[in-house]
Amino acid sequence: MAKPHSEYVAFLLDVLQVIGPVTAKRMFGGYGIFLHGLMFALVVDDILYLKTNADTITDFASRGLLPFSYQKQGKTQHINYYQCPEDALDDEEVMQVWANKAYHCALSAKK
Repeated sequence: MAKPHSEYVAFLLDVLQVIGPVTAKRMFGGYGIFLHGLMFALVVDDILYLKTNADTITDFASRGLLPFSYQKQGKTQHINYYQCPEDALDDEEVMQVWANKAYHCALSAKK
């Protein structure tokens, strides 16, 4: 039997429905968040990270948001996911903008 999502992940799935029927899958010691089979977000330690690319990374960095990082062989590694702005968690319209940016990055990466 599949283990239920954490309360935080359940909350995020509800908030992210603004862009479509999102789902969560356990991975990376956290969760991957998917829309139409594409991972556009991840949740680790109750922090939501959204997918970025060269076109959107400055939108995140200019707000002081941090990239997802992990340790590998004693070195800090980064991937193209940045913290979601806090205000997006409380405002559906703001979340729609940021989540759509992340989903479009996932679409672009797939091509």
